[in-house]
Amino acid sequence: MEVAVLDMAGTTVAENGVVERSFRAALERVGAPVPADLEQRFRRLRGGSKRDMFAALLDGDRETAARAHAEFEKALAEHVSSGTVTALPHATETMRRLRALGLGVALVTGFGADTRDLLLESLGWTDVVDLVLCSSDVRRARPCPDLVLTAALELSATAMSRVAVVGDTVNDLLAGTNAGAGMVVGVLSGAHGVAELGRAPHTHLLPTIGELPEVIDGGA
Repeated sequence: MEVAVLDMAGTTVAENGVVERSFRAALERVGAPVPADLEQRFRRLRGGSKRDMFAALLDGDRETAARAHAEFEKALAEHVSSGTVTALPHATETMRRLRALGLGVALVTGFGADTRDLLLESLGWTDVVDLVLCSSDVRRARPCPDLVLTAALELSATAMSRVAVVGDTVNDLLAGTNAGAGMVVGVLSGAHGVAELGRAPHTHLLPTIGELPEVIDGGA
């Protein structure tokens, strides 16, 4: 492998429930109805662009979705600034080990650029990885392959077969598969469990990201 593309929330970052709470708060702040089944719908949409998730929850109302997304970013920033969002165990060590193995390491997220940058600073990751991309950096969010393909190009992968994609949601795995990544790894530390990830296309399922360096180093 030459490049590892790692998701943030649920894969390398413990968001501790603040993403869903921020979603609910954003809907309330713009006066939008909060669906009774918000938890279930939110769970199914995880891994995609947060702006697109709002549009889906609001039945395609893009104007209200844009306002809700802005409020979501504000609410989430409050949680990040308070220290509620933390690195998952072994995440920082894993990224350093992957780079020591000679891989370029990219973080990708459906958060906006401001939240991405705030998270990096809060977690002390500004010099831990080679590249960080968010949904506004590409035309299409996951499950489309744009984030993965952009990361592969920016980090000079010689072929998509030399790229590993790692995430905790079905959309993460679909994005890796749609990009033609040689390794598509689901981790069981986040939004979706073994039943959901097991039904999605993948090459590996791991308990946490901590096992990833051995898998890559061993060529498994």
